[in-house]
Amino acid sequence: MSVTRGSSRTAPTVCSGHSCLNEIDYVDITLINSNFTNIQVPAEMDAVKLMKELRVNYEQEASYLPKETGLSLIESTVQGDSRISAKCRDAKVEDLWSLTSFFDYSTQTFVLAVNLLDRFLAMMRIQPKHLSCISLSCLHMAARVTEEECNLTPTDELIRIGQCRFTVSDLCRMEKIVAEKLNFKSKAITALTFLHLYHQITASYCSDRKETLSLEKLEAQLKACLCRISFSKAKPSVLALSLLKQEVEAVRSEDMLEITYHIQRHLKIADSELQLWSERVARCLSEYASPECSKPNHRKLQWIVSRRTAQNLHSHRTVPELPTIPEGCWDESESEDMMSSGEESLSSSLGSDAEGPYFPLHLHRQKAQQYLHA
Repeated sequence: MSVTRGSSRTAPTVCSGHSCLNEIDYVDITLINSNFTNIQVPAEMDAVKLMKELRVNYEQEASYLPKETGLSLIESTVQGDSRISAKCRDAKVEDLWSLTSFFDYSTQTFVLAVNLLDRFLAMMRIQPKHLSCISLSCLHMAARVTEEECNLTPTDELIRIGQCRFTVSDLCRMEKIVAEKLNFKSKAITALTFLHLYHQITASYCSDRKETLSLEKLEAQLKACLCRISFSKAKPSVLALSLLKQEVEAVRSEDMLEITYHIQRHLKIADSELQLWSERVARCLSEYASPECSKPNHRKLQWIVSRRTAQNLHSHRTVPELPTIPEGCWDESESEDMMSSGEESLSSSLGSDAEGPYFPLHLHRQKAQQYLHA
């Protein structure tokens, strides 16, 4: 298919999945802004492919959303109830973030694990005592899909570092239950999927410009949002676009802001919906940036041990009390005799009975007096 700059025609229709899609609305792409006069044709073709992939993922994202009724039920649950509460869920997601950082797993692993967890919690009635096993199962399932086999953490070590009380067989059984209920095979469309596509699209138009967006920063912001269950109700495409828009406004790039607008128009995202989630994202990131907020990725592992174990650990670190060795208190004649005799080694001179030249003189005298009185 030839590409002509400035053309207003529409590309051929392509059938994909359940619906027929335009390969791309060429009015959207040709080019998003006619002011980009320095963009080459290969960059335009890359953008066409990205926008096509964006549309396909947009039409499939609803299949990977948690049930909103289930999420609302979790949010309405109070502490101490027999069901999972929002606070309990958020705390467990923060634990997953900590474990992801500890095992050096990717952001993709964390986001997929949270997606599996939320979909399962929104579908099933779960007791709080089972949440640790479920969350760790979701993390292990996500890691097997996204991480290299050589980087996978052994199951027993995952349980040990996670300080959980269930067994490896318990974790395996839970993984089967989660996979069956969610019909999980190998992938899920998440907000990270769209965030990567958005970043690639903006990069394709701004490759020769000074304005660049940090993908690592965008991923960190996404992880902070996912630690709150309310963001699980957002469409992944809208949540990712809200994060992108927030960052573009921060760098004050009019070109990238216009690209953001055309992405919104291409996906037919309503202004009111984008504005709603943009405000929530801004509020969340503002609270996350405050000093009072505990950052899960900086959290140290805390081990819960019994009093007996704690005492044993403390005793191993206790330094034995030994008398202070003062300087300049040597009996030179006595020390020379002992050293020249060769009968005592260094190890024997450091004995606990306070003998030898390495202990103060008054200790020797006390010892001699004891022998005389005896």
